[in-house]
Amino acid sequence: MPQVFEFRLPDLGEGLTEAEIVRWLVEVGEVVAIDQPVVEVETAKAMVEVPCPYGGVVTARFGEEGTELPVGAPLLTVAVGSEDPSGRTAESGSGTGAAEAESSGSGNVLVGYGTGAPPVRRRRVRPEGPLAPATAATPATTPAPAAPPAFVPAVPVTPVAAAPVAAATVPEEARGPVAVVSPLVRKLARQHDLDLRELAGSGPAGLILRADVESAIRSGATAPQKAEEPSRTSGERVPLRGVRGAVADKLARSRREIPDATCWVDADATELMAARAAMNGDGGPGAGPKVSVLALLARICTAALARYPELNSTVDQEAREIVRLSGVHLGFAAQTERGLVVPVVRDAQARNTESIGAEITRLTEAARTGTLKPAELTGGTFTLNNYGVFGVDGSTPIINHPEAAMLGVGRIVPKPWVHEGELAVRRVVQLSLTFDHRVCDGGTAGGFLRYVADCVEQPALLLRML
Repeated sequence: MPQVFEFRLPDLGEGLTEAEIVRWLVEVGEVVAIDQPVVEVETAKAMVEVPCPYGGVVTARFGEEGTELPVGAPLLTVAVGSEDPSGRTAESGSGTGAAEAESSGSGNVLVGYGTGAPPVRRRRVRPEGPLAPATAATPATTPAPAAPPAFVPAVPVTPVAAAPVAAATVPEEARGPVAVVSPLVRKLARQHDLDLRELAGSGPAGLILRADVESAIRSGATAPQKAEEPSRTSGERVPLRGVRGAVADKLARSRREIPDATCWVDADATELMAARAAMNGDGGPGAGPKVSVLALLARICTAALARYPELNSTVDQEAREIVRLSGVHLGFAAQTERGLVVPVVRDAQARNTESIGAEITRLTEAARTGTLKPAELTGGTFTLNNYGVFGVDGSTPIINHPEAAMLGVGRIVPKPWVHEGELAVRRVVQLSLTFDHRVCDGGTAGGFLRYVADCVEQPALLLRML
């Protein structure tokens, strides 16, 4: 008898609680292999292909493309041990079937989700009849979690009949008095005094989605304001969600928890620009990739952090300890159509300028196309922010929590400058350092920034670090 397993949207890491279905990679009735990507989702961080830890026949999909699902919501169900149209048996393992799938799983891990631990078993109920393609699939009636779990295993469910359609009935226990699964949807409705019972859901089996609530809010289907309540200022309302919402939460947390301070200095970058031109040469046949100013500044940062390791650290508030980190995972701010993201160059302290530049180029391209993996957006220990590309000279950056510092770089422009005792036109840049005052005092921060400025003015200083 085929056994049906329910695969839920896993926790994709970094505290993300929901994801939007961008594209289904499998159809109902299609045979899938263990760890085969089955759906492409978009989170507040990146586009991710989600692999299924079971092999078998897809019996149902939950959610159309464009639907937003909370972590822990069902994605699809897979019948293990059934036969595909060619007559082969679909099993969740190499010849051992469902029993092995329950005991071991695929072993695949995707940032906070995997099958390394034994799956949780549910109570089994005998099916009413044999597997029939004309019968709709209904997932087990275990209540949906009130909040997204930190770890969501792929759980086996009661054997049920396969379904030729992509939707299935939402469990009654998960609905409560209305057809709502996501706690975020309920919260949004409460914030706008919206009665969910008055809405018709556009999701599977009438499930009320966030889009339904937002549509009702835009159309004015909220409770009337109290007479004594002053009217709100009219204007366009833009939901803080996706990348913008994630950035807002992180910046607010940084300002709330980190006592930051900023220092800055102007530096003569004429020699740095000359060194870059010499490194890039004439760009003729056989020449390597061009070295960017950002790559040079990144290499300077790794040299400065070797001298001032206090700034490559984080604060453990519960233990009241400063944790100085051995590796430099250098983040750099990148503006994309989806908003601001901070890709991370891993182990930057072990890379030369060319290697750092190549990795920055690769990550920047992935950021622009929305294909960055969650692991490429997390784990940074220090951030470099080149806001000079926006045509501004200075800024006071907000630290990328939970890091301890961020170096800001303004535009490099010709300015009057005293050089070797005489007034001259030089290429000048403003550098700013925002730092966590808990990890160091102003002397350390000033020493770091002064060393960076010295390397910008005299790139030969970097030769000592090679």
